[in-house]
Amino acid sequence: MVAARRAAVLGSPIAHSLSPVLHRAAYAELGFDDWSYDRFEVDEAGLPGFVGELDESWAGLSLTMPLKRAVIPLLDEISDTAASVEAVNTVVFGEDGRRTGDNTDIPGMLAALRERGVEKVESAAILGAGATASSAVAALARICGGPVTAYVRSEARAEEMRGWGERLGVDVRTAPWDDAAEAFASPLVVATTPAGTTNALATAVPDAVGTLFDVLYDPWPTALAAAWSERGGKVVGGLDLLVHQAVLQVEQMTGVPKAPLAAMRAAGERALAAR
Repeated sequence: MVAARRAAVLGSPIAHSLSPVLHRAAYAELGFDDWSYDRFEVDEAGLPGFVGELDESWAGLSLTMPLKRAVIPLLDEISDTAASVEAVNTVVFGEDGRRTGDNTDIPGMLAALRERGVEKVESAAILGAGATASSAVAALARICGGPVTAYVRSEARAEEMRGWGERLGVDVRTAPWDDAAEAFASPLVVATTPAGTTNALATAVPDAVGTLFDVLYDPWPTALAAAWSERGGKVVGGLDLLVHQAVLQVEQMTGVPKAPLAAMRAAGERALAAR
């Protein structure tokens, strides 16, 4: 019998999160009947109080925006991966009470790409410059042998992306958003923008394309992903990323060596289909 433990995802807004569906599916598959996984609406101001009241029954936390950076001062240590992008999406509570932060988005991206046969590229493009874009730069640092071009809307964002490139050892170049269709010539395009942002670009997808990694999962497919598939290109979606990063979270929080990827993905697909 596995002792009862608790875990949850925190963020604001949080009602849309699929994390409870994925983690609960893992617990069911693993036979962790007494484990629970919930969601809590928590903003930056409320985070210290929430974390401070957790007792020894807690195994871990998943964090989404706007908490990935705000949680860092509340932790005893963070992994090198999390430190590289100053973002924590996973907190694990040790038996000694220590709080350890990690970032599973970056290895999750790599695992999702690897699943589609993408293990090395000579160049890449990123659409957008938000928090997910910095994780994309960190992931590309491990598989991209050449330059990464980020298409952004402002010089401030461009400077930020070039800064991430310098920090992470990636040759990040920037270009204006008006030229975003030029990204489609890259062997790997990572779209990190909010829903609807890339819709207008769908008509510009050329006949020959490489791989598109669109981090959105609802609604799915996006107009860009649909157009990409019609051209015969490989598409990696946001659910792929969500599942792979959640697999790593489950493994860290439960201590199991291999979380049930297939069961978690199936649960996520069912939940999205029901929306």
